[in-house]
Amino acid sequence: MRIYLTRHGETEWNLEGRLQGSLNANLTQKGIEEARMLSERLDDVDFDLILSSPLSRALDTANIIKGEKDVSIIPNQNLKEIYFGQWEGMLHKEINESHYERYNNFWTNPHLYEPLDGEAYDEFIGRIQKVIDQILDLRDKKNVLVVAHAGVVKAFYKIFKNLSLKDFWSEPLVHNTALTIINIDQDKIEFEIECDTSHIA
Repeated sequence: MRIYLTRHGETEWNLEGRLQGSLNANLTQKGIEEARMLSERLDDVDFDLILSSPLSRALDTANIIKGEKDVSIIPNQNLKEIYFGQWEGMLHKEINESHYERYNNFWTNPHLYEPLDGEAYDEFIGRIQKVIDQILDLRDKKNVLVVAHAGVVKAFYKIFKNLSLKDFWSEPLVHNTALTIINIDQDKIEFEIECDTSHIA
């Protein structure tokens, strides 16, 4: 089995510097173009299954990548980005000013992060584990595309690489439509490419 894992294209809130979390934000024209270029890159891949976060920025990206391929896109609630509670929709700089230590811990010391009224890391990673378990049960599928969010991509990395929580946000960075390919052969897991954006002109 081969898992193609990617983040959505650029959004209006990415440009504004807002924390999106479980809220919807529209793709920019650049985000649409990023998804189109990834679609061209994956044009010769026959996907047996496409799983997507139900949030519009991911679903729209998934539809662009799918193009004319004869495969269904299945929204999965567990692929939503981590829930930030009252921080959602706020500017990053506003959160940094009002909740510096908690915000700093989220990004640089995730093992110390305590959500204010949002989702804890263990809850978030737990629901991503459920998605991974569902995928691994589909042994008849050869190529699976997963379209989601930066946090989701990092959760896949943490689970498959058995990383400690403090290393959750370690490199590589997850840019918009960055592509990771994970090959799974029984118990052997190999990262073929990691967060690659060479398709973006």
